[in-house]
Amino acid sequence: MTVSSNETAPAVFLDRDGTLMRDVDYCGDPKEVEVFPGTADALRQLKRAGYKVIIITNQSGIARGYFSEEDYRSVEQEFLRQLGAGLIDASYYCPDLPGTTSLRRKPAPGMIFEAQRDHGLDLSRSWFIGDKASDVACGRNAGTKTILVRTGYGAEETDCGADWIARHLAHAAEIILK
Repeated sequence: MTVSSNETAPAVFLDRDGTLMRDVDYCGDPKEVEVFPGTADALRQLKRAGYKVIIITNQSGIARGYFSEEDYRSVEQEFLRQLGAGLIDASYYCPDLPGTTSLRRKPAPGMIFEAQRDHGLDLSRSWFIGDKASDVACGRNAGTKTILVRTGYGAEETDCGADWIARHLAHAAEIILK
């Protein structure tokens, strides 16, 4: 699928911790980054099919004082290094605490709407993949199709209203590409 400059592109929005890499509760140390096996291949397939690949992640560890924005950026750099170049089109994060009024913190769709404006995205042809009910709700709130992966917290999720349930990211990519 090729998108011309006057058309909008579809995207796959992805939670990071627990979906693309092992969730280590408030990851502020690059040494703790461990990208799940098969992640790069799955993202490569989505990119080849014409999807923009965009990370949407809550990072309340910043507001809690567990790590700094600089630490977050170091973790993100290590994540991107392990993943490989050219697979992520953009990354959006929200440092807001749970329970605060926030238009950006998932399940609010603010970060998706920012990405839509920044990258000319068609949300009706887009997907959100995550391991938590808040990821699914965020995708639904933005008008995307949703997939819950059974990695990270997804192994414990029961009825979160996802359109599809996948074992892992590679399985989610198969669902999208069918």
